[in-house]
Amino acid sequence: MDWSRELVASLTWLAQAFVISMIGLTAGILLIARFTVWGRQFRRLTWEYFSPRRNKRPLLWLSLIVLLTLFAVRMEVLFSFWYNGFYSALQKLDIGAFWFMLGVFAVLATIHVGRALITFWLRQALLIRWRAWMTNALMDRWLGKQVYYRSRYVDEVTDNPDQRIQQDIESFVTSSLTLLMGLLSAVVSLFAFSIILWSLSGPLAIAGMEISHGMIFVVYVYVLIATVFAVKLGHPLIRLSFLAEKFNANFRYALIRLREYSESIAFFQGEDVERSGLGRRFAHVIGNSWALMYRSLKFSGFNLVISQASVVFPFIVQAPRLFSKQITLGDMMQTSQAFGQVEGALSFFRSSYDDFAGYRAVLLRLNGFLDLMESTEALPGPAIASQPGNFGVRGLDVTVPSGEVLLNDLNLQLAPGSALLVRGRSGVGKTTLLRAIAGLWPFVKGTVLRPEGGRALFLPQEPYLPLGTLRAALYYPAVPVDGGEAAKVLEDCLLAKLIPRLDDEDDWSRILSPGEQQRLAIGRVLLARPQLVFLDEASSAMDESLEHAMYTLVRARLPDVIMISVGHRSSLMAFHGEGLELLGEGKWTLGTIAAPSITA
Repeated sequence: MDWSRELVASLTWLAQAFVISMIGLTAGILLIARFTVWGRQFRRLTWEYFSPRRNKRPLLWLSLIVLLTLFAVRMEVLFSFWYNGFYSALQKLDIGAFWFMLGVFAVLATIHVGRALITFWLRQALLIRWRAWMTNALMDRWLGKQVYYRSRYVDEVTDNPDQRIQQDIESFVTSSLTLLMGLLSAVVSLFAFSIILWSLSGPLAIAGMEISHGMIFVVYVYVLIATVFAVKLGHPLIRLSFLAEKFNANFRYALIRLREYSESIAFFQGEDVERSGLGRRFAHVIGNSWALMYRSLKFSGFNLVISQASVVFPFIVQAPRLFSKQITLGDMMQTSQAFGQVEGALSFFRSSYDDFAGYRAVLLRLNGFLDLMESTEALPGPAIASQPGNFGVRGLDVTVPSGEVLLNDLNLQLAPGSALLVRGRSGVGKTTLLRAIAGLWPFVKGTVLRPEGGRALFLPQEPYLPLGTLRAALYYPAVPVDGGEAAKVLEDCLLAKLIPRLDDEDDWSRILSPGEQQRLAIGRVLLARPQLVFLDEASSAMDESLEHAMYTLVRARLPDVIMISVGHRSSLMAFHGEGLELLGEGKWTLGTIAAPSITA
């Protein structure tokens, strides 16, 4: 074999194969995306990242990986010719040819190792960048428009969004590239080695009939029949893989809730109930694992039998030609390798069916997550507009999902420094009214007018304290600022004992008592200096003296803040000039309380 001429032929083949492969890949993906459901799901997840309008680099990176994948196939072809020459030299006892072929192998092996390392680097770099972009894109949508909260009000049931962002994205990008390049390699290998096998295979007698180049036909029929049976055996793996993800995520979520509510569970001595719930969820995990294992055992066992049988088949067919000296030992070894490559290429879908099953499950989960976000983004809400200084609502109607009216045609106007106390019996919709005003509640009509350029803060009954330093929790959601202002606010909120720990990182929601957390939230208001603040039972964990001190502090430090409180205590009336009473069935009354008094 003239290896220098083969080098030129390889470069020509590589260029032609690259152009054909890129055209074929593009056309194939577009056709699949047009006519199949899972193709449209794939396009939905990948198009924006690979769109040249956004950035040409991902397509360039993918093109390089395709080129190196084709180069790997060509290297396999060259190795098959090397096997032929090497074993022919051994058969002829030609020591010169033997050492020459070893030299050729050293060159081929060096190129092969370099190609493998470059391919690995390119693929990993693309996977990391693709995963980073996709994760950031989904996180932006999940956090944007408060989808993470408002998604509870849509009909779609989507479990464990955290898993879909963290785990399913990684599985999707890895499996997409692996399966796509595997499919490309299989198709190109099929054509390249079918030509070699055609040239090496002789006539084959079957049932009294002699078939010219019979081996090439036998391998195609052999793999086709095996694939039909494999698909039948492996089809249940799609559903089992989907359930495995779901059951494991549900079990993990239950364990996380056990940790989050450990104190309440311990007080109630609810260990038996929790153990029962965890055991039930874990039983689903184990039951599905057994079903997945038995189905995988059948599928893998069948594939192993088919693969092992294909190892000896080319030797059996070519042995008579070898013994009759029609072919050399090198021809037989090249036939064996070519047969294995063709069989492997044809069997790619069969041998990778379990991977496709897992990939299909990931596609379903990620597209379900996108459906959830799209439905949430389409939810209605109040029209929110700005106006100079004042806060108000016009024609506000609030209902529940069933259609029951909580509030009908509410109109109010609050000037800077005003304070409104919302009261009513439990379950009448006080907190829901605050959600509607904040734009969180979707079942609402009307207009909300906020101070122009003003910032609003919402203080729930249980304040949220992020993981990190106490200073970061105090400034949340703003960026913490070093200086003495934070220490002064802690002192004013009667939390001076925490000043030495301002920059300690800890889980402060577990360290501070509910009353301390509520006072820390008051300090957050003092630092943020908003124009509008909502307090939903924000002092319920304090005694009346602490409550009086905190409200006095807010009113003294922020005399122009518009304050809207929800509460049951009569002591709150001293700090609010107007009262909104919710009566149920959409009815309400609005009136003046008494002149606010903030004396001790």
